[in-house]
Amino acid sequence: MAGAAAPPALNPGAGMSWQGRTIWITGASSGIGAALAEAFAAEGAALILSGRRRDALDALAARHGTETLVLPFETTDWDALPGTVDAAWRWRDGIDLLVNNAGISQRSLAVDTVPDVYDRLLDTDLRAPIHLTQALLPRMVERRAGTIVMISSVAGRLGPVLRTGYAAAKHGLIGYADALRAEVELAYGLRVVNVLPGSVHTGVAANALQADGSARGESDANIDAGMDPAECARRILAGLAEGQREIIVAEGAEAFAAGLRWQDPERLFDMLAAEGKRLAEARAAGKGPEPALVNRTFK
Repeated sequence: MAGAAAPPALNPGAGMSWQGRTIWITGASSGIGAALAEAFAAEGAALILSGRRRDALDALAARHGTETLVLPFETTDWDALPGTVDAAWRWRDGIDLLVNNAGISQRSLAVDTVPDVYDRLLDTDLRAPIHLTQALLPRMVERRAGTIVMISSVAGRLGPVLRTGYAAAKHGLIGYADALRAEVELAYGLRVVNVLPGSVHTGVAANALQADGSARGESDANIDAGMDPAECARRILAGLAEGQREIIVAEGAEAFAAGLRWQDPERLFDMLAAEGKRLAEARAAGKGPEPALVNRTFK
């Protein structure tokens, strides 16, 4: 846009290091969160590790050996949030980077899913990162420095089957972050970054909510064949170093589908509808919902 001001200096950005920076990661006990902790620790960052499992956080802190505050908390405990934010901020007099990573997925058809599942997904995957960001935001604005990272999902772009609540939450998270960036990037020098991973080899599918709210208890083929979490973390750090506002971390058919959402959305919708029809036929035959391999869905 003609006459627009230049973007603010990245903090840190291209050519800069995370050495000595204070980074707060939620959902740090496993998966992408743990891999990000390892990657930032290797660059000399000081870490605040949050999650629900104190033992896993302690083990992670012991592994990387960098300066660390283990700060377990439940992200949906709204009443406890102000005290948690105070403790995190006071530890090293500020936070340079917040990574909103804690979340839970879904594997169920909408027609069978009880309302409580949607409440849990929206609370954990949308309201919790917004509440934490809102609690931290005034302090970053006052300092005119800081980066906020939202770990969303390719599902937040595509709207895939078996994830109506999850996709709604992740889509909402992208929208919140995009709008927040518009308000704080040039005005206060803050960075807001959306990260959209595809399938990453973690426990996300095994922990996903089923139609009745119970955990699925087993992984699926797409997640089992997914990207290594360490590679995912490496790409996220590279995207941050390049100053990207949106970092898509996907390969193969998932990367193709993410691009198709903008290039040929009708073709994408047809592919997704065909997968929905397959699952409806399986449901009618008394079979449980099992996602197809993505390379069969997007072809």
